[in-house]
Amino acid sequence: MSTDTSEDNSHQRGTLHRSFLVMRALAAHQTEGVRVTHLAKAIGLTQATTHRLLQGLIQEGMVEQDQVHKLYRLSLDLFSLAAQAGAVSDLRSLARPVLLRLCASLSDTVILMVRSGFDAVCLDRIEGQFPIRTFTGDIGGRVALGVGQGSLVILANLPEAEREEVLRFNLPRMQHYNVYDEVYMRTEIDKAHRQGYTAKNSGLLEGMAGLAVPVFDRNGQVVAALSIGTHTARLSDERLPIVRDMLLREAKTLSAQINPFDPTLRHPMHAISTGDRTRSM
Repeated sequence: MSTDTSEDNSHQRGTLHRSFLVMRALAAHQTEGVRVTHLAKAIGLTQATTHRLLQGLIQEGMVEQDQVHKLYRLSLDLFSLAAQAGAVSDLRSLARPVLLRLCASLSDTVILMVRSGFDAVCLDRIEGQFPIRTFTGDIGGRVALGVGQGSLVILANLPEAEREEVLRFNLPRMQHYNVYDEVYMRTEIDKAHRQGYTAKNSGLLEGMAGLAVPVFDRNGQVVAALSIGTHTARLSDERLPIVRDMLLREAKTLSAQINPFDPTLRHPMHAISTGDRTRSM
C-alpha cells in the first residue's frame, strides 16, 4: 500500500470520527438547536473545521439549519433511518423469549403492556397454569393508564409533565371503579416510582394479585411493563421478592435491546395483528 493511500484512509477515518462527534453533540441540543460557535467549543474543534463538517452533514441530509436563527439540528432524514433500523427487532419479538422464560419459571401468567396514548395495551401474554382475570383481558385489550399494575408502573415512570397530563385526562375515566380518586392515584404513583415496581395482593378483581416492573428503551424512557397475574395466595410476602427480582432482571436485559424508534411503540395494535398473522402461518 502506498503512503498516499494510507494517508487518505487515515484522513477519512479522522473526518468520520469528527462527524460523529458533531452529531452526538447536536443530539444533546436537539430541542433548542445550537450555533456553530457553541458546538465547536463543546467538541474541541475549531469553528472552521466544525462548520466544514456541518456543511458535509447537511449535504448528506443528516443535519439541517434553521435559516432564521442559524441554529443546527439533526435532520428528520436521520430519524427516519433510525426508525427503519428499529423495525428489525420489534418489542413484541424481543420480549417473547422473556415472557416464555418467566412463565416457565413462575407458572403464572406473564403480560407485556405498552403505552398507547392515554391507555396501556396488552401487547403479549403467556398463560400460566392458573386461570386468572385481568383488566385488559386478552392480547390487544386496553385500559386507562393507571388502572392495574402494569399500567400503573408505566404511568409512574413517565416524565412529570407528561404524567400530570395523563392524570388530568384519565381521572374522570376511572370514576366508575369507585376507588381511583386523585389522592389514591398519586399515593400509588409515588410508591411505585420510589420502590421501582408495583404489587397488589388484593384489589378490584377478587382473589387476583399482580406485580409489575417498568421496561425502558435504550434512552431511559419508559415504554412498557412486565407483569404477572396470579392468585392472591401465590403472591405471599415470602414469594413476592423472588418474583420481583426475576421480573426486574428480565426487564433490565430487555431494556438494553429496545430501540427508541421501534414502530411497535407508536403502533402497538399494528404489531399485534402483524405478529399474530406471522405465527398463524
